[in-house]
Amino acid sequence: QVHVQESGGRLVRPGDSLRLSCGASGRTVDDAAVGWFRQPPGKEREFLAAIRWIGGRTLYNDTVKGRFTISRDNARNTVWLQMNSLEPEDTAVYYCAAGPFMRRALNEWPSWGQGTQVTVSS
Repeated sequence: QVHVQESGGRLVRPGDSLRLSCGASGRTVDDAAVGWFRQPPGKEREFLAAIRWIGGRTLYNDTVKGRFTISRDNARNTVWLQMNSLEPEDTAVYYCAAGPFMRRALNEWPSWGQGTQVTVSS
């Protein structure tokens, strides 16, 4: 079974950029995509972006499109989430997940990481 692990979360100031990493090990043909999600304090977890390992097709939540960019390196089994112009409202625990399809629904993603905290504050 695929194992994914996030890294790169930290405290940043408004307007800063930050890149999160998601390392995937043990992935199979059933783990065709990786998605990024976040859960702000006191709120539900939400879909941000997803990417397919083969071909690199992407899917974004409109709320972050143009500000966040998802990319991957197949040889390194790593997916990144580049986040620009960060705002305090971006404060959340950020998760990556692996699954067979690019879907917005959380229950379509069977394998989740533990999350990494991103705090945007002056």
